[in-house]
Amino acid sequence: MTSQTILLIDDDQTLLELLSGHLATAGYRPLAASDSLSGLRLAAEVRPNLVVLDVMMPSIDGWEICRRLREKYTVPIIMLTAKGEEVDKLRGFRLGVDDYVTKPFSFAELTARVGAVLARTTHSPAATHRLASGDLTIDFDQRRVTVAGRMIDLTPTEYHLLEILARHAFRTVPTEQLLAEVWGSAYGGEIEHVKHYIWTLRKKIEADPGDPRHLITERGFGYRFE
Repeated sequence: MTSQTILLIDDDQTLLELLSGHLATAGYRPLAASDSLSGLRLAAEVRPNLVVLDVMMPSIDGWEICRRLREKYTVPIIMLTAKGEEVDKLRGFRLGVDDYVTKPFSFAELTARVGAVLARTTHSPAATHRLASGDLTIDFDQRRVTVAGRMIDLTPTEYHLLEILARHAFRTVPTEQLLAEVWGSAYGGEIEHVKHYIWTLRKKIEADPGDPRHLITERGFGYRFE
């Protein structure tokens, strides 16, 4: 059984109670906040292993909560929303959201997503120590990425994706393989996840994201680190 702490931020008290019970049964330690400020306070006090956050919150919405969390922490975030529009998913990916679940959903589905996100964001690096390519340096032991000596703030999912590509340097990794290794087998076919995260990585580590030197696209097949 796991003792990982899951912070739930949602103004639906009934949903909080039911979801808390389901996560507790699955072996997690759920903490619930029914308003935005309480959620931010708990995140600072407890430092949860993962945050499940509703978009539609009164006073301070989920997007703003996510932005504030990302300013201070690398905690994985799963966003809940009643909307399934692509623009919302794009906004979430830009903010560094690790997964996106549309209401209504089953508790079993969300619990599975929680497990998948935790599995990929707590990934332990292998014994290889560091890799340098031009101004870019990846320290696998410290899970640290720098460009020209400047620390780059990556979300856990961004780092995991970059790490896998870097460990397969000069070899093209199929998109479906990246999905399986970073997001899990439940995400088969969801290639937009990979596209969005490749783009956010390029904006952070490439001098010119439109003409990348490190993260190369092999159209119709996958991506290659050089």
